[in-house]
Amino acid sequence: MSHPHANATHHDAAHDHQHDRNQAEILELDAEVLAEHIDSIAAWLPVTAAPREIVDLGCGTGAGTFALLNHFPRARVTAVDSSPGHLQRLREKAQAAGLTERVRTVEADLDADRPDLGTPDLVWASASMHHMAEPDRALRRINEILAPGGLLAVVELAGFPRFLPENAPEERPGLEERCHAASERRHAEHLPHRGADWGPKLTAAGFTVVGERGVTVDIEGSRDEAVGRYALGSLRRIRGGIAETLAAEDLSALDRLLDTEGPGSILRRDDLAVRTERTVWAARSGT
Repeated sequence: MSHPHANATHHDAAHDHQHDRNQAEILELDAEVLAEHIDSIAAWLPVTAAPREIVDLGCGTGAGTFALLNHFPRARVTAVDSSPGHLQRLREKAQAAGLTERVRTVEADLDADRPDLGTPDLVWASASMHHMAEPDRALRRINEILAPGGLLAVVELAGFPRFLPENAPEERPGLEERCHAASERRHAEHLPHRGADWGPKLTAAGFTVVGERGVTVDIEGSRDEAVGRYALGSLRRIRGGIAETLAAEDLSALDRLLDTEGPGSILRRDDLAVRTERTVWAARSGT
C-alpha cells in the first residue's frame, strides 16, 4: 500500500505521481515474475468452502486480486488501496480481462478510514499489514467484518529480493547485500512491523491460526527476461533511499549497474536470479 499526501503542493503531487508510477512498475514486474508462487499460495489456502466475497487489502495493481479471481471463479473481489493510480491500473486490467463485473475498487487508507467492505469470506493481505501504523487495530477490525468462520491470509516478505551473485559486481563484491543492509536500517524506523511474526498478533486479535507456510523463491534469470527489468527497477528504488549513506565506491558501482546504456548494465548480465522468501499465515475468524 502507498500513502500519498492529501495536501501535497504541486511539486509534491508531481513527485508522488512519479513515485506511484515507479511503484506500479515494480508491482507489475513482481506479479509477472512471481505469478507461479502467488498462484501456489492461493491454492494452499485452507478454505472450508470456496469464498464468494473476497477483500484484497493493499491490493497494489492487482497481483493477488487476479490470482484469487482465477482460483475462485465464482468469487467477487473488493480491491482496497490508498493509491488511486494503482486502482486505476487494476481496473484497466480487469476490463481487458473481461472481469469488470467481478471487481470493485475502494480507495482508502486503512489507518484513517473505515470503508464499507461488506462481510467477506476471505481477506487477503499481501505485503500490506506492515505498512499500517496500528496493524493490531486493523487485525481486530478485519476479524469484526469477516463472515463467521471466514479466513484471513497474511503474506509477508522476509526482505526485498536479491538478484546478483554474492561475488558481484566484480569491482565491488557484496554490493547488493550492503545496499539492502542500508535500506533495512532506513526502513526499520518507518516500517517497524516489517518482518514481524504475525502468528501471535493474529491470536491476540481473536483469530485462530490454522496454517503457516514458508515460500522459497529461486528463479534463474535465464528463464525469464523480465527478471532483468525487475532487478533494474528494484535496485533503482533502493538507490533512491540510500544514496547518501553508501560509500562513494559502492554508489559508483551501483550507478554502473543501473546505467542501461553502459557496458556494466545489470540488463547485460547473464547471472541474475530472483531469490527471496515469503511467509503465509492463514487464520480463521471467531464464529
